[in-house]
Amino acid sequence: MTTAPRVDYQTDPSQYKHLKLAFDGPVATLAVDIDENAGLRPGYKLKLNSYDLGVDIELNDALNRIRFEHPEVRTVVITSGKDKVFCSGANIFMLGVSSHAWKVNFCKFTNETRNGIEDSSAHSGLKFLAAVNGACAGGGYELALACDEILLVDDRSSAVSLPEVPLLGVLPGTGGLTRVTDKRHVRHDLADIFCTTTEGVRGQRAKDWRLVDDIAKPAVFAQKVRERALALAAQSDRPADAKGVALAPIERTIEADALRYTHVTIEIDRAGRTATFTVKAPTGAQPQGIDAIVQAGASWYPLQLARELEDAILSMRTNELDIGTWLIKTAGDATAVLASDATLLAHQDHWLVRETIGLLRRTLSRLDVSSRSLFALIEPGSCFAGTFLELALACDRSYHLALPDDEARAPKITVADVNFGLYPMATGQSRLGRRFYDEQPALDAVRARAGQPLDADAAWALGLVTANPDDIDWNDEVRIALEERVAMSPDALTGMEANLRFNGQENMFTRIFGRLTAWQNWIFQRPNAVGDKGALKVYGKGDKAAFDWNRV
Repeated sequence: MTTAPRVDYQTDPSQYKHLKLAFDGPVATLAVDIDENAGLRPGYKLKLNSYDLGVDIELNDALNRIRFEHPEVRTVVITSGKDKVFCSGANIFMLGVSSHAWKVNFCKFTNETRNGIEDSSAHSGLKFLAAVNGACAGGGYELALACDEILLVDDRSSAVSLPEVPLLGVLPGTGGLTRVTDKRHVRHDLADIFCTTTEGVRGQRAKDWRLVDDIAKPAVFAQKVRERALALAAQSDRPADAKGVALAPIERTIEADALRYTHVTIEIDRAGRTATFTVKAPTGAQPQGIDAIVQAGASWYPLQLARELEDAILSMRTNELDIGTWLIKTAGDATAVLASDATLLAHQDHWLVRETIGLLRRTLSRLDVSSRSLFALIEPGSCFAGTFLELALACDRSYHLALPDDEARAPKITVADVNFGLYPMATGQSRLGRRFYDEQPALDAVRARAGQPLDADAAWALGLVTANPDDIDWNDEVRIALEERVAMSPDALTGMEANLRFNGQENMFTRIFGRLTAWQNWIFQRPNAVGDKGALKVYGKGDKAAFDWNRV
């Protein structure tokens, strides 16, 4: 069991220590004003608006508050509450005292938060403007890069920079390298200079190199920010007069070997190093019209499920490092799941439903990029239908019990319209598309059976499950598969799973996670970065890093 204090991903604005939210009609201002004495763990101070995991937990929460509680907001301005510094990025001393796993998981979560900014811009009409009003370095610039536009104050001192390579001997950890090239199209030789220069680039040169969109003198900076925020807001279709939905605290029970929510349960087998996630279908009458959905608010089943599942995934990733295999199960009535999906599709253009679909999409994506082996177990009482089928499709393997002599108890899966693109992966593909390499004959065959409950043999024949053992072989086949899996190298499995899950054409997001999984994972363990004389260890101590000059 993890001995360090549990990390809790739940918070709310009354508990924020580092961020300040303000609202003015269609514009929300998110001011980064980090309390240097309020780090998540002891041993470092968050000076110069540098951040740790606790800051990003607040950022993730603040973004969801804006999405759901303030539908009138069309542009989010991200700026600094401190003078002369926007954000200096991830706290170096925090990285220096953190375990390898902590550093990598920290980088993964900050990646997901920044990807979520771009996801909301693309799918929800929520636009983002970075008002860079001071020095902006490392992860601070990466936060700005996630925004739709970057406005830099032209005060002769404020600069943008990615100094990780020359200062720390590591890579920018949350997509900086990738966004500079893939998103901002900075010429590669200029990017080379930029990423190997500690002092960064300021003023007109930053604009000329495409590192920022525009610059403004201090006297007119606030006016320019307001103009650009309103211009971005004009591109949005978020409603001006809708009432938001308060995100009440998630109800859960934390036990020594279990996490229990209303719709999600996780039970941990420490001896077997597995965790069983059981996701439950809705029960009872569910709201179908928009008025009833809005009235239900955060207790509306799809929204509550998404919030619970997200919290569960994040908690397990951070707090249970030894539990390397997650077993995914479902329980309940498949027709209730499909009815809930039908409501989502019928009202998908309404802002609240759209945001709920977005949270489900991002939560399923968190499952895709989790460094855990994922096995779906399709048993009697399962309801892998529609949205719930996405859970099985996200898994590395799926085992579907065949009961040819007991039709009533035989578990079924059901493909639905939502499985053909409502929840794209980070690649932009549907999980069905990924499974079949977007080969049309296979997808057509699956679509022809959409809406029909499929038993194990039918699902296997369509290529939708990995294996279809009968009740005689089920226990042994599943047991052997799990015993083999948990005995393998977790490092090798992490690399293998990431490669297999994200096949096909790459995009900006897969390149970001690929660098994090492979390159940064490796660099974070090299003596040049974390040895006694490594750059990350000696930073701020007055010593010079001692490098092994052999190229590997």
